[in-house]
Amino acid sequence: MVEIKTDTALEAMREAGRVVAQALAASRDAAAVGVRMRELDEAARTVLTKAGARSPFLGYQPSFAPIPFPAVICASVNDAVAHGIPGDYRLRDGDLVSIDCGAELDGWTGDAAISFIVGTPRPVDLELITATQQALGAGIAAATVGHRIGDISHAISTVARKAGCGMPSDFGGHGIGRQMHEDPHVPNHGRPGRGFPMRHGLTLAIEPMLMAGGHNDYRTDRDGWTLRTIDGSRAAHFEHTIAVTEEGPRILTLP
Repeated sequence: MVEIKTDTALEAMREAGRVVAQALAASRDAAAVGVRMRELDEAARTVLTKAGARSPFLGYQPSFAPIPFPAVICASVNDAVAHGIPGDYRLRDGDLVSIDCGAELDGWTGDAAISFIVGTPRPVDLELITATQQALGAGIAAATVGHRIGDISHAISTVARKAGCGMPSDFGGHGIGRQMHEDPHVPNHGRPGRGFPMRHGLTLAIEPMLMAGGHNDYRTDRDGWTLRTIDGSRAAHFEHTIAVTEEGPRILTLP
């Protein structure tokens, strides 16, 4: 069931989204050569606690996961596409890091992700990050009243194909609001003019995940969570929670 949000609900989601943006910024600020991944999680936890927000990631256990997720961020490095568990790995110069974070505040949820380089960047990694950002931008631009979810999917996949990148075939964006994952599903592959029709008050988390090797297949680590490219190529992940409005798409997870 798809819930269309009121303008009052959108304002509440904007506040949750602001907390997400602050937590992501804190995690990125904490990232440096030699820093353990769990320290990035601790930085995000501090932001959530100070804001009086709850993490929708911590303890989350979907059907595919063997254990509840043990952190407030997903922290994925290099060939890890998404869902990485932040642990004792120490960041190295040139690592490509993707951080995904959510926050629930006053009953409403925000969800967003960023990717960045620690230390000295490789040009090919910067190109991958740029392509992923462009895919997100194209998807958001397509989230307009009168269009359909397939228009978002098509916009994202067009950018990914042009860049020669693959995307995990069965992971994508989702509806969001009172819970982190709601209907409708927002695939990163699709045909324009298909899927759920968009109207004012629809809220979505749009999240392209691009894999530099060009494959859509992936593998899952033994932890049951971390998704990795099958060829060892690097991956990047960007996400925003947005609202479809009569004035155009509104990003709810900005600072």
